[in-house]
Amino acid sequence: MILPLAGLSVIEFEGIGPGPLAGRMLADLGADVVAVVRPDKAKLGDPDKPLSEGPLRRGKRIVPLDLKHPGAVAEALALIETADSLIEGNRPGVMERLGLGPADCAKRNPRLVYGRMTGWGQDGPLAQVAAHDLNYLALSGVLSLAARDGQAPGVPPTVLGDGGGALGLAFGVVAALFAAGRSGKGCVIDCSIVDVAASLGGIALAARAAGMLDAPSPSPFHDSPFYDLYACADGRYVSVGALEPQFYTLLLHKLGLADVDPKAQYDRAAWPALKARLRALFLSQPSAHWRALLEGSDACFAPMLSLAEAATHPHNAARGVYRCGPDGELEAASAPRFLPLR
Repeated sequence: MILPLAGLSVIEFEGIGPGPLAGRMLADLGADVVAVVRPDKAKLGDPDKPLSEGPLRRGKRIVPLDLKHPGAVAEALALIETADSLIEGNRPGVMERLGLGPADCAKRNPRLVYGRMTGWGQDGPLAQVAAHDLNYLALSGVLSLAARDGQAPGVPPTVLGDGGGALGLAFGVVAALFAAGRSGKGCVIDCSIVDVAASLGGIALAARAAGMLDAPSPSPFHDSPFYDLYACADGRYVSVGALEPQFYTLLLHKLGLADVDPKAQYDRAAWPALKARLRALFLSQPSAHWRALLEGSDACFAPMLSLAEAATHPHNAARGVYRCGPDGELEAASAPRFLPLR
């Protein structure tokens, strides 16, 4: 695989969550990432089994520095002087107080791309307020799209907001480096999880404009029989997402529903009865039956798997989507992939 960022130098001031993930994304693509870490950094999670930092430090060089001491700040500035990019995930103002803010760094390296990862952004009424992934998704409006029938949405793990923020920061770094290579001038990247979550919701906003979400009428994503999770006889769940007419037609055919008119797919008045019928049908057989019938077809079907099961699924295994890290823990491989043009 091609490593498109080989030769790129990144200094990461290690925080938690999206900043380290962004650094790992850059390292996975070949960048030389130096993670400046606090020697006395507190562990996250359950004190008896704290969060492992290994997966997010993959491919990085670790440099412990206590930035409360002037000598350590001088060492950090020396690293920054020859770097292409810097990323940090502190609250606004922290790096400035350490003497490592954008203005301080620009004096040493005017071409530096300075990436800042926060939840709320560098300004605004909430800029200095503590929060986490769930809060950012809630305020962005994106979390509301997972709710149905007036019920509270499920609480997602720290993936959608933090993961999206990490991807936004990595994308911002690469875009800003492209500009710096042409202009000779660096810039500051203000990457807010709320901003990125709202941006990633662009497809949802397009669906909303068409009346398919956040509207008085039933939503195909929440209320239709052809886009949902269904329980099976063994307690497992399978997903169906046959939005397009041709895929919906195939789904009906495979399920033996010859009496259902595929041309009436958007007859919203018929949705409740058909959904109840599909619920009973899927519940009548174990998930293995439905996998044998539907998996690998254009009926837009997939079983809901645990992470361990996903790692061994034939498709994911063939592509190497997951792997075991040095500590034996499950890790996701680098994405996207870069291959020769031929």
